[in-house]
Amino acid sequence: MKEILDAILAPDSTAADFAAVRLPESYRAVTVHKDEAEMFSGLTTRDKDPRVSLHLDEVPLPELGPGEALVAVMASSVNYNSVWTSIFEPVSTFAFLERYGRMSPLSRRHDLPYHIIGSDLAGVVLRTGPGVNKWQPGDRVVAHCLSVELESADGHNDTMLDPEQRIWGFETNFGGLAEIALVKSNQLMPKPAHLTWEEAAAPGLVNSTAYRQLVSRNGAGMKQGDNVLIWGASGGLGSYATQFALAGGATPVCVVSSPQKAEICRKMGAEAIIDRSAEGFKFWKDEHHQDPREWKRLGGRIRELTGGEDVDIVFEHPGRETFGASVYVTRKGGTIVTCASTSGYTHEYDNRYLWMSLKRIVGSHFANYREAWEANRLVAKGKIHPTLSRTYALEDTGQAAYDVHRNLHQGKVGVLALAPQEGLGVTDRALREKHLPAINLFRDAAAEWAGEHSRDAAARPAGEQGGNA
Repeated sequence: MKEILDAILAPDSTAADFAAVRLPESYRAVTVHKDEAEMFSGLTTRDKDPRVSLHLDEVPLPELGPGEALVAVMASSVNYNSVWTSIFEPVSTFAFLERYGRMSPLSRRHDLPYHIIGSDLAGVVLRTGPGVNKWQPGDRVVAHCLSVELESADGHNDTMLDPEQRIWGFETNFGGLAEIALVKSNQLMPKPAHLTWEEAAAPGLVNSTAYRQLVSRNGAGMKQGDNVLIWGASGGLGSYATQFALAGGATPVCVVSSPQKAEICRKMGAEAIIDRSAEGFKFWKDEHHQDPREWKRLGGRIRELTGGEDVDIVFEHPGRETFGASVYVTRKGGTIVTCASTSGYTHEYDNRYLWMSLKRIVGSHFANYREAWEANRLVAKGKIHPTLSRTYALEDTGQAAYDVHRNLHQGKVGVLALAPQEGLGVTDRALREKHLPAINLFRDAAAEWAGEHSRDAAARPAGEQGGNA
């Protein structure tokens, strides 16, 4: 691995140099183990701890197949699908790997007793398989996470409709939370030159997902002047939706859960903000009954912020907790576009507010190659910025996933793989300098928040600080 890293860090390495680099027989990767898939049986979702289930293993280098590439991973990031994998919900991902393994002799490589996870990366191409012409060793790349076979006609209008569509690093093996990753060549895109490795790895999955869900004609088809309700507007997914709304001439109505997260939205440029915790919104009376009065109160609050208008689009991803409210507050003829369902997959809503008001519910899942390319292009041009708040070492991925699971993070959390430190990989200093405040927005906010907590703790009497004070 040292030979690979030296070639990446050397400023004058050529494609021939990378092609001559010896590949290791094994590398370090973050995994879950098949024989531990029942380890959390009987525990609630909240009590399942990724720090227990995620391992840093030395694994053998996979065989390189046609149309594929091996990439040296400089940095990756944690997405919610990494959390789902780590807690074996809603099902163990080994079911996905087993199904994929039955498809062909080549896909059988993925059906292993361990699963290398991770659906983002920024790094350098090391090798390409037969049939790859666009990419060569030494190319600096990021990878989107759509893995498709495209042997069916169904996927040739929108590759997300391919019957063999999978999310790399979640429904396939050899993901990005590792020193080396195996991807299909049509997952590769150019690395934004003004970003560090860890910054470039952060947008990936969530940026492309938000683009399709909100901007693309396959999603909500947002236009100038639209009012867009964005749940979790400072989070990993919502922070990109907020940026797309602002960049596209729409008005984001940002729903957050704390004053600190509200301030992040203001710094992104949003003005219409609802702190649902401060305003006491509670959409469920109990486990089985929602509270329509709270839906109505939310609708009234939205109108206060928009000059009396309802929202044209609701950017939905919490799912069960918020879906009834989302359907209610959408304007007549408007769109609720949904993915993820991080608070629960069983959505309940009053259909009268959908059918009688001609509203639409659109399901959206990741993005096709073109959508992912366009989303990455906007990042490369400095129109959309990474929302990286903190970076962890590869061996601390369990803690990173735990923080995402418990919503202790802001924006995205990154993971350094081969990169020996943060701040490396920038080749366009001028563009970086132009956008540096926006690039650092979430990091600065996280540092400020941590400082406030430290000052608060220091101001409390010793007996109230906890621990061994």
